[in-house]
Amino acid sequence: MIGVMLLTIPFPSWLKPEIIPGLPVRWYGLMYIIAFGVAFLLYRRQVRERNFPMSDDELSSLFGWGIFGLLVGARLLSTIVYETTDIYRRQPWLIFWPFRDGQFTGLMGMSYHGGAIGGILAVVLFAWKKRFNFREIGDMYAASIPLGYTFGRLGNFINAELYGRVTTGPLGMLFPNATPLPANEAWVQEAAAKTGIAIAGPLINLPRHPSQLYEALFEGVILWAIIWFFRNRKPFKGFLIGLYFAGYGLFRFFIEYFREPDADLGYRIELVKTSLSPAYAHPPLSFSTGQILCVGMILFGVVWIIAASQMPNKEAIRVYQDNIVEEPHTVEQYTRRNQRRKLRRKLR
Repeated sequence: MIGVMLLTIPFPSWLKPEIIPGLPVRWYGLMYIIAFGVAFLLYRRQVRERNFPMSDDELSSLFGWGIFGLLVGARLLSTIVYETTDIYRRQPWLIFWPFRDGQFTGLMGMSYHGGAIGGILAVVLFAWKKRFNFREIGDMYAASIPLGYTFGRLGNFINAELYGRVTTGPLGMLFPNATPLPANEAWVQEAAAKTGIAIAGPLINLPRHPSQLYEALFEGVILWAIIWFFRNRKPFKGFLIGLYFAGYGLFRFFIEYFREPDADLGYRIELVKTSLSPAYAHPPLSFSTGQILCVGMILFGVVWIIAASQMPNKEAIRVYQDNIVEEPHTVEQYTRRNQRRKLRRKLR
């Protein structure tokens, strides 16, 4: 009985989408605020490490541009790629309208890949307008974003959404809002027997992979740790941008095998047809929308790394000279100056 219980982890009953029941303030939105805050602090640390000539106002402006581009791109690609009806073609103003039937719903439906496209275009425009080197500020962005992304996926987990496929393994979790499955199918009965769940009706809820947590770990914490390690060891300027896109695409591509594709989209490419339910099995030669977009990210990352390695002015890391001539007078100023000097000696 103990072994059976370990195979079925109940979703924490105390986790609710609303921070305070009855109020339209959700953990998901708070997690995004935390994500932006974490990325901002990591970026500011890099600016100070190198004494980069960017003021706090310019840094805030950069993040404002990036967040705007992210939200616009994420929403647009979601309505273009993932919406199977023509509601947004007929009523395009609804794309950015956060109300439905008189109730505030927020922007329901955001595509990460669209956010990545919109975000990078916004940073390119900011760099052009403010005369910053895109590869330089883009590398610092790449070393800041992934850890913040972790909190976005934690928000998905709290919402009990974007769960994975059915599993009989030890990490299976019963999500309360998961789509119930027909109990008369053989694979459903087999999975129920393995996890010790009794069939009491025509439909049954089975344990799923907590794929949101897989993504938070691999696309967030681990990817950030890799890029952060290379931030002062990169071979040339712009390398971290390519590493981020290729690394995220690679991690997400394989994690998609644990996720159930959208019911209305299914697999966009099926090289070998299968009769298995997508809720239970993801054949290796069947590819979801997310996987196709991830292949594009990987290709972009690799091509960018090759191109950036051939660009002129590719000095890997530049520590700028102090802009303040006078001697520092506070402990913080001494500490920051000494950190920059240590980094310069290390890079030499």
